[in-house]
Amino acid sequence: MAKDLSNHEIVTLAVFLLGGESHYVDTEDIAIKANEIAPGRFTWRKYRQQINIDTVRKRLWDAKKTEKGGFLVGSEKKGWLLTSAGLTFAREQGERIQSQDLARERVSLKEKQWRRTERERLISSAAFHTYQQAGVAAVRKQDAEAFFRLDSYVVGPLRERKLLRVLNSFRDDPDLSELVKVLAEQVKGE
Repeated sequence: MAKDLSNHEIVTLAVFLLGGESHYVDTEDIAIKANEIAPGRFTWRKYRQQINIDTVRKRLWDAKKTEKGGFLVGSEKKGWLLTSAGLTFAREQGERIQSQDLARERVSLKEKQWRRTERERLISSAAFHTYQQAGVAAVRKQDAEAFFRLDSYVVGPLRERKLLRVLNSFRDDPDLSELVKVLAEQVKGE
């Protein structure tokens, strides 16, 4: 089952199962889910029924490190969110581990509504129309930023969060996939 996965990979899967591709997930929720995926790995030695939150925290910080895959962004204070690499990893592992239905995405009604209206907005954007007519290279910088609802005031973690939410939500969309990925790289470091 989850025996061949490292602890930072298990917490990444826990974030995925808790909806961490589109919103920040609390450390305590991750601890519970990680213990469900790999019972006993995150518990105290003497009191095996107790989850050791410090162990979970350390593995979350590991999952954030580039050398460990850069699967997560966030912190204990605001919660944890999957990066593109984390989402790709979690989906691949979900297909591989058969005893857990990791690939099934749990999406709230609110999130479904957001995705529907956001998809309509993206498809009706100037960036999408330019992409269809002349290709992704012809999309202007202003249109790319408007595509993600970014401007010069949206910087740092907020910018990253906005990009990740759209990227993670539409990376497999047949109409938006290529455009979302390329434009995200263009506006990422602004």
